Amino acid sequence: MSSEQQGACFHYQALTPDLILDAIESLAIYPETGLLALNSYENRVYQFRSDDKVRYVVKFYRPERWSNEQILEEHQFSAELAEQEIPIATPIIIDGHSLHEYQGYRFALFPSMGGRAFEVDNLDQLEEVGRFIGRIHQYSQTKAFVYRDSLTPQLLGDESLAWLKASGHVPASLQTAYFTIVEQVLAKAKQMWAEVDARSIRLHGDLHPSNILWTPDGPGFVDLDDAKMGPAIQDIWMMLAGDRQQQTLQLEVLLEAYQEFCDFDNRELTLIEPLRAMRMLHYNAWLSRRWQDPAFPMNFPWYGEEKYWEQQILAFKEQLAMLDEPPLSLTPQY
Repeated sequence: MSSEQQGACFHYQALTPDLILDAIESLAIYPETGLLALNSYENRVYQFRSDDKVRYVVKFYRPERWSNEQILEEHQFSAELAEQEIPIATPIIIDGHSLHEYQGYRFALFPSMGGRAFEVDNLDQLEEVGRFIGRIHQYSQTKAFVYRDSLTPQLLGDESLAWLKASGHVPASLQTAYFTIVEQVLAKAKQMWAEVDARSIRLHGDLHPSNILWTPDGPGFVDLDDAKMGPAIQDIWMMLAGDRQQQTLQLEVLLEAYQEFCDFDNRELTLIEPLRAMRMLHYNAWLSRRWQDPAFPMNFPWYGEEKYWEQQILAFKEQLAMLDEPPLSLTPQY
């Protein structure tokens, strides 16, 4: 069994409430409230209030997913961004360490960042988010990650496809149809990726709207778990929603604000649909990789049904058509 499979099989069964509390108290922090589970399937994340009335979030990392070096590089990146006055969740340093271990579990403690949901259809909020992404990228391009992954078609596409072919999760009756369309989509996405040959910088990596909170002071960014090297557009395209006209307006608002702080290569707009296609494929493989974690069959019961895979075949056919459409473009400024 590979290390990835071993990590997928780890069920967090030993991570009981008592163990979580003991781990927190090993840092001389004493919860006063119960543990509120936050929405995270990859890791286990809980919010609580301590006896000195401070709200914290504790994050237990999925075993065998990241090396210590990769986690610490993520922590260092967030600390550097915080030093640049970027409002980002940064692990607390206790006794000189941001990464802690208790009975085999690695975990980190964060100050709780209060806030409400970021509204992607609120252009004022979108503009402010665009400025901060520009500031993040202005700083992040000054050096490269050493240990974190790079976002590539091989990582998101080829490895996901290979996993699904070997997993047995795609129903036998639909394998030919599913893998045929997926291979066509991936081939087209890889071709478009190669033609752009975008610059690779340090990224948040998973900057969808749920990883942005709206605080009294503006946006707050959370969850750098998927930080990696890649093209700048990766931290922008998941903000876009609605029809083409709506997405174009959102893109213009984001990039006008972004470019107050950081230049943007418009050629990267061509990568939006390839990135969407590879995210779709990676999501299917992610569910398969994690299926032996009991939380996944419980929360994604439809994954094992033929109807789901029939819907995926249709979705990839639609995505192939999107790859043939002209990319989103910005209104020329005169």
